[in-house]
Amino acid sequence: MLSHLKKIDWTIVIILCFFMVASILLIHSGIQSDPIMAGSDKTMLLYYMLGFVVLFGTAFINYKLFIKYHWILFAAGLLLLLYVAFFGDVINGAKGWISLGPVNVQPAEVFKFILILSLAAIVAAKQRELFFWKDVVPISLLTFVPFAFVMVQNDMGNALCYVVILLGILWIGNMKNMHTLLIMLLIAVLVYGGIKSYIGFHDEITSFLTDIDKEHWLDRFDAWLLPDEASKDATYHTNNAKLAIASGGLFGKGFLSGAYVQSGFVPYTYSDSIIVVAAEEFGFLGVSVILFLYFIIVHRLITIALECKSSEGPVIIVGIVSMLLYQIFENIGMFIGLMPLTGITLPFLSFGGSSLLINMACMGVVLSIRLYDEEPEELFMNTHPTYLMEQKERSL
Repeated sequence: MLSHLKKIDWTIVIILCFFMVASILLIHSGIQSDPIMAGSDKTMLLYYMLGFVVLFGTAFINYKLFIKYHWILFAAGLLLLLYVAFFGDVINGAKGWISLGPVNVQPAEVFKFILILSLAAIVAAKQRELFFWKDVVPISLLTFVPFAFVMVQNDMGNALCYVVILLGILWIGNMKNMHTLLIMLLIAVLVYGGIKSYIGFHDEITSFLTDIDKEHWLDRFDAWLLPDEASKDATYHTNNAKLAIASGGLFGKGFLSGAYVQSGFVPYTYSDSIIVVAAEEFGFLGVSVILFLYFIIVHRLITIALECKSSEGPVIIVGIVSMLLYQIFENIGMFIGLMPLTGITLPFLSFGGSSLLINMACMGVVLSIRLYDEEPEELFMNTHPTYLMEQKERSL
C-alpha cells in the first residue's frame, strides 16, 4: 500500500483540491440570487468528499478489471439509458434523470465513463492498424446507439461528447492517416453545410422542429447563428453572460460583487454558467488560473499515457482527455459565441453530483493506470471470443 501511495500522481490530487475550493466558492456566489438553490455549496462539499472516496477507490482497483468486464458495464449502461428514455425525470428540459430520494442521477454522465472503457478495450485488443469497414464502422455504430438514446432525452451536449470520445479513441487507436483526414474533412463539410443550411432554410427548419416538439433547439441555434434575428428570450442567457464577462475586466469586481451574477440576470450561475461567475468576480486573471489548472491536468494525463507500457492505458487516457477538452471548450465557448448553448457542465467546477463523481472516477482510472500498468497481463486477459480469436490468428 505504501508503495502505491508513493506512485500516486499527487499533482493531479492537489489540483483537484484547488478545484474543490474554487467550485464551492463560485457556487456559493452563484446561488445568492437563487433561493431555491440555497445550500448547494454545502451539498457540493459533500459531493467532493464522496468524489475523493471514488477517486482513491477507483485508483486502487486495477483498471484491467474494468477492461475485462467492459461488455457487462456497456450493457448495464445501455439499460440505464433505455430506462430514462421512457421513465426518466425531466430537469431543465432534458428527460435524463433518475431520482433516488434526494439525489438525482444522470445516466448520460455515467455512460461517458463506460463508453471510454468499452471503446478503449475494443480498440486496444486489435493491436494493429484499424481497417475502415472491419473496425471503424462497427465501432462507430456501437457508439451511435447510446448517442441516439441521449439525443432522445434532449441532451445534445452529452450526446456530442460521445462523438468526441469516439473520434479521440479512433485517432489514438492507430486509424489510417487517410481515413483520419477523410473523417476530418467529412466533419468539416457537415458542420459547414449544416450551418449554411440552417441559415438558408431557417423557415423550413423552424416549421419542422416545431412540428416534432423540438422548438427549444431553435432558441439555442438562433442565439448562436442568427443573434440579430433571434428573440430576446433566445439571446437572454448568452447576451447577459457576455455582458457579465466583459464587466469583469482584468481583475474582476470581487467575490460576491458581480452585478450581473448577484442580480440574477445570468441563469444557472451555479452550474452551466459558473465560468461567468469566475469571469465577472475574478476577471480575466481568475479565468486564466482556471484554464492553467486544466492545462496542468491534461499535461499530466498525456505524460502518464506516454509512460504506459500496456496497450489499453494510453487509449483510455486519450478518451478521458477528449471528454475533458470537449466539455471545457463547449462550456466556455457557448458564452463567448463560439459554440451553441447546451447543458454541458464545466468539469470539477459546476454543481452536479453525477458529473463530478464520473470525472473523479476518470481521474481515478488514470491513477490506476499509473499504479498497475506493469501488472501481468495474463491475470486480466480479455476472455471475449473475438479477442481470443484475434490473439490466436496473430500467433499463427
